[in-house]
Amino acid sequence: MSLRVQQIRFYQSGMRTRFPFRFGVANMSHVVHLFVRADVEIDGKPCSGVSADGLPPKWFTKDPSTQYEEDDLPAMIRVIKHAAELSVQLATQAGPFDWWWELYLAQTTWAKDKKIPPLLAGLGTSLMERAVIDAYCRHHRTTLFDALQSNAMQIDLGRMHRELESARVADALPSRARKWVHLRHTVGLGDPLEDNDINPECRVDDGLPQSLEESIRHYGLRYFKVKLSGDPEFDRERLSRLAPILEKEVGGDARITLDGNEQFDDIDLFRSSWETLRAYTKVRRMMDQSLLFVEQPLHRERALGSEVGRAFAKWPGAPPTIIDESDAELGSLNRALSLGYRGTSHKNCKGIFKSVAAAAILARRSTPEVPLILSAEDLVNIGPVALLQDLAVVGALGMEHVERNGHHYFAGLSMFARPIQNQVTDDHDDLYRWHPRGFAALAPSEGRLHLESVNLAPFGVMQPPDFECLEPCGGVER
Repeated sequence: MSLRVQQIRFYQSGMRTRFPFRFGVANMSHVVHLFVRADVEIDGKPCSGVSADGLPPKWFTKDPSTQYEEDDLPAMIRVIKHAAELSVQLATQAGPFDWWWELYLAQTTWAKDKKIPPLLAGLGTSLMERAVIDAYCRHHRTTLFDALQSNAMQIDLGRMHRELESARVADALPSRARKWVHLRHTVGLGDPLEDNDINPECRVDDGLPQSLEESIRHYGLRYFKVKLSGDPEFDRERLSRLAPILEKEVGGDARITLDGNEQFDDIDLFRSSWETLRAYTKVRRMMDQSLLFVEQPLHRERALGSEVGRAFAKWPGAPPTIIDESDAELGSLNRALSLGYRGTSHKNCKGIFKSVAAAAILARRSTPEVPLILSAEDLVNIGPVALLQDLAVVGALGMEHVERNGHHYFAGLSMFARPIQNQVTDDHDDLYRWHPRGFAALAPSEGRLHLESVNLAPFGVMQPPDFECLEPCGGVER
């Protein structure tokens, strides 16, 4: 097998949220959605693949002093374009994994030299990686799951982690891709919990639910991801209101995760806040019955420090805690596990091969006494490409639930031209439906997303979008 990238082209679409999404230090109301088209030569034959991502504020670099248009967006575009330039400069490689490995090393070296955070640098690498995987699967008329299970892409787990030298990719996968997954609904810091929380001036008139209460009834939700602010009083009041809503609407079937969004300075402060929250009966009961894990309570600059391990060692009753933003490099997971964290998150923006290796490590080290966690988290994902490719990985890795919030903060695919929406509803009618208001919308059923069409597609997406309906914004070629 031989593989080389000939050309990368970019397209974009601007998007506005239905109402602001408040998470951590960010308050998102608009975002750029970027598409990547890669023209690839495999075994001397031309083919193409696609990837996409929203480019949100304050996640890849959580700096409260920067502005989205002036700072955050240009920084993301810079690393993506550099990864594209490297992609077309790389020599012919033996397959997708070898090609990705060379790109990962080159992008990482450049980022260190330019003092670019590794999480941000990895965004560029992952977008190129996904487009090449898509091209590979289309060329060979295979699915992502089959390509992973047979290791047709020649993933070398031992090259990423020495402890995996004898491991097989198939050992980290289920026997077949999941046919459905629970949707874990995001409860943002500014989201209305009850219908009467919505100020009439802020009510959205698009036919989609706005409050948590309404969303539970509309989508049949059972799983929830709740954002923490780091302010114990605010969080106590909010969780105290949340608990009876979940009890009333979902009962004992509710499952929640808490997202610290890097809001705590150290584990001792998080522990103090945690114990304050548990002092309230309604909150404690909800935690005891429903909590699955806590995600990234500490800022990424301190989350993997030695003092964290000492603090966890002194806290025998600590909730299962995982990293998210701190999982920026291949070695991050091992470091986190050594400190007492219980796992990490998958997001496509952090890398496909990286998540496969993480799944292999966690499967190898997990025990019934201390089960380890690979969660599936969101970055305001939407179709027609990004959401579907992410779900393809979720299905391939066998995850039972996945955070999804793009359907909540955006009005379906209404921001895209009709031909793109038609294509998605035709190809993925188990996942999308036409809303009575005239736009394609994600269609959970009983709180689940159905993945049959995603699993049958090469890499989540049956057909690339109609690029003529998108705004071209440059590219690079060999």
